[in-house]
Amino acid sequence: MCGIVGCFHPGATTGALAGQVAQMAATIVHRGPDAGDAWVDGQAGVAFGFRRLAILDLTAAGMQPMQSASGRYTVVFNGEIYNHHQLRAELATGHSWRGTSDTEVMLAAIDRWGLAAALPRLHGMFAIALWDAHDRSLTLVRDRLGEKPLYYGVHGGALLFGSELKALRAHPSFHAAIDQRALAEYMYASFVPSPRSIFDATWKLPAGHVVTITAGDLRSATLPQPAPYWQLHAHTRRGAASSSSSTGTTGSAGSASSAGSAEGELIDQLDALLRDAVARQMVADVPLGAFLSGGIDSSSIVALMQAQSARPVATFTIGVPEGGGLDESHFAAGVAAHLGTDHHVLQVTPAEARAVIPTLATMYDEPFADSSQIPTHLVSRLARHHVTVSLSGDGGDEVFGGYRRYLLAPRVAQRSRRLPQPVGRAGQAVLRGVPMHAWDRLRPGLGARVHQMAELLPNRGIDDVYGLVFGAPTGLGLVQGQPLAAAELFHRLPHGPRDPVDSMMYRDALTYLPDDICTKVDRASMAVSLEGRMPFLDHRVVEFAWSLPQRMLLRDGASKWALRQVLARYVPPALTERPKAGFGLPMGAWLRGPLQEWAGDLLAAHTLQAEGLLRADRVAALWAQHRRGRADHTRVLWNVLMFQSWLHSR
Repeated sequence: MCGIVGCFHPGATTGALAGQVAQMAATIVHRGPDAGDAWVDGQAGVAFGFRRLAILDLTAAGMQPMQSASGRYTVVFNGEIYNHHQLRAELATGHSWRGTSDTEVMLAAIDRWGLAAALPRLHGMFAIALWDAHDRSLTLVRDRLGEKPLYYGVHGGALLFGSELKALRAHPSFHAAIDQRALAEYMYASFVPSPRSIFDATWKLPAGHVVTITAGDLRSATLPQPAPYWQLHAHTRRGAASSSSSTGTTGSAGSASSAGSAEGELIDQLDALLRDAVARQMVADVPLGAFLSGGIDSSSIVALMQAQSARPVATFTIGVPEGGGLDESHFAAGVAAHLGTDHHVLQVTPAEARAVIPTLATMYDEPFADSSQIPTHLVSRLARHHVTVSLSGDGGDEVFGGYRRYLLAPRVAQRSRRLPQPVGRAGQAVLRGVPMHAWDRLRPGLGARVHQMAELLPNRGIDDVYGLVFGAPTGLGLVQGQPLAAAELFHRLPHGPRDPVDSMMYRDALTYLPDDICTKVDRASMAVSLEGRMPFLDHRVVEFAWSLPQRMLLRDGASKWALRQVLARYVPPALTERPKAGFGLPMGAWLRGPLQEWAGDLLAAHTLQAEGLLRADRVAALWAQHRRGRADHTRVLWNVLMFQSWLHSR
């Protein structure tokens, strides 16, 4: 794990290139505090910078930038190649190894087979920059599911790239103009969806894509479009496979027995595949542990780790006892006790959790408004006191169908289609006419649920329902001169499944997973120099999950059915079966209480008007309704606040 930066600027002097990548690399020392180095080819006008967090081969032989044995390729890469031992054995004939790093194995694979043939054989998480001295080209590659970030852009005739935007901003030619279309998408989604970044002429390389750039491309000022080398839709056959089995009915006792046997075999395969994915990700030359919340996902990962470890696995949990329902530490303690892990718990006060907020703009380096970023950072900080690598259960919901919307949205869409539009609008008006705090007197938290249900009433189909639960519809008109329809975010996705549930999972996998979940884990962990690994995002696991009939994911009103069957082999269901709580914080209440003054300063109308980016009148209306408890606008207000905080930190 590390941080990478680089510059491709034909005609620039060697000294200028060296100084520029040094400046860029200095901004991401937190990603690699152990060492740093650079490589410059002044004749070609290319330079790479590197910051190292040593995980495999802690000697100088594992240092980057690294050249291939032939001298043709030079690479910097951020991530891990989990099958490097197998590839090393396959490449051993005729190769003399300098060390034991996965970087050297990856280069040898590219040297022997070429990049196009080597990429499908690399199992792992990675962001790669590869210079080909023969073709005089720079190639950027991002892993299949988007675990590792990679930004790039052209500024002042130079192609810049880096693990974080702050590295590109350190280059003297960088032009930090805000992309208002990206801002409009952020206000709805709570993150900037790929391939855009918050800045003009700067992009995120999409997950599973590769782009190759030459000096001619830079001279023409037209970069090639990134091309996919792996696509999820090639594996989304579940809709057709499940159409006949989703009802759960069988024609006879014999066929029921056959179906049960087939499902048992699939569970066996999933168990074996997950064990292998976890085992590969437990390889490190430094201390390693895992996050444990006590839920299905993290408990599955820890159980599979402990089943393959000769010593207690180090596990980490945080709790906020007064944080409005966040504290799940007692559930995690029960799972840890059953598995016999070396368990560490940090109880933090709400004030300590809120103290993280001023650091978020610098940590995430781009507007990002998933409030679970706070506890994710806190648990990462706890883990870093004990280990350098931590596995997590992130991605389990997207891969195995864990979100309640997959169960509820199709039903809501079906019923709303039967409801005449005037009736739906009338019902919406009645429900929203009662202030949220009045609903809360009946049951705490009821107001937010009722108001969300009211939003769903007049909608007609699954796209409408998904648009409401995925993003913040009230954010769609907040950016000056940038009207946006929620559906526009999904039009640029490759064609996916037609089945409503599979369609939602597919959209989440291509948007929410890389741009929210992976971003959250990467920045929260790397801010404290901790490598985060996500075994559920092993592409073999993802492909296998998409091959399962849908009824093996969602059954009898429960989600993640197949994963639950695997977990039950290691942990009694009584320890993990409970309503899904998530990893959130009571932001809505905090914005009306201890965060109100901070929020009010950032949302002041005169400030927004002077900046000229957001519609101050609409923001003021949302803020007033939220403060008075007449509506719950937490989601969109947090989007605005995280943007304003980021804007003022620049």
